[in-house]
Amino acid sequence: MTVIHSAHHHLQHSLEYQQRWLQTLRRHRVIAVIRAETVESGLNMALAAAEGGIQLIEVTWNSYQPVALLQAIQQALTHCTVGVGTILMEEDLRVAIATGAQFCFSPHTSMALLRHGRTVHIPTVAGAMTPTEILTAWEAGASSVKVFPIKALGGATYLECLQGPLEHIPLIPSGGVTPKNATALLAAGATAIGISSGLFSHEHVRHQNWSAITQRATRLMQGIESMPLATEFKGLNKQPVNHAQFK
Repeated sequence: MTVIHSAHHHLQHSLEYQQRWLQTLRRHRVIAVIRAETVESGLNMALAAAEGGIQLIEVTWNSYQPVALLQAIQQALTHCTVGVGTILMEEDLRVAIATGAQFCFSPHTSMALLRHGRTVHIPTVAGAMTPTEILTAWEAGASSVKVFPIKALGGATYLECLQGPLEHIPLIPSGGVTPKNATALLAAGATAIGISSGLFSHEHVRHQNWSAITQRATRLMQGIESMPLATEFKGLNKQPVNHAQFK
């Protein structure tokens, strides 16, 4: 295989995994973010979310025994797409991928994480706040950009303000997302949302009230499904891939 053919082959694979990731986001719209103090608790959180219709599950790396939790959720929810979040170091990403993580979120923009994600074709989502940070993450090869923490930035209003100059970038607000503001964020242009304590209330988790979490997840998904088509698809007309990463 010539160098040119090799580069083309790599580009084709890179385009494919990026497009698959965006298709997954567009189909499911919600990522349940699990930060658990025990493996059993984290598994029950995932089961409750999945029963309510959420099929994208993120295991934060600062959970208790994240490798064991990731494995337990993968085995129990084979129909779900399970990845990791709060990844800070490249070595953690390597371990997560070896364990079977299907995507990676980080709260910041790390060139090392993005580079490694591209190399192994794992969707890697960088965290950013400002327009400069968001554009920097996207041009560095992020599969999409996590706008974090959205609560501190002004919620849907901030996201809507970004659409003019940055409407081509798939944005995933996180950090303060609730069932009440989820549809507003999606209507403002989010491709998907990441929800943690807004779904897994500390009280429900502490009292192991998994049915309450399932009910909350069900209401969330029903609310999204009932969105008017005009607003529902506003955040879906994003570029399928960032060609800047292949320069």
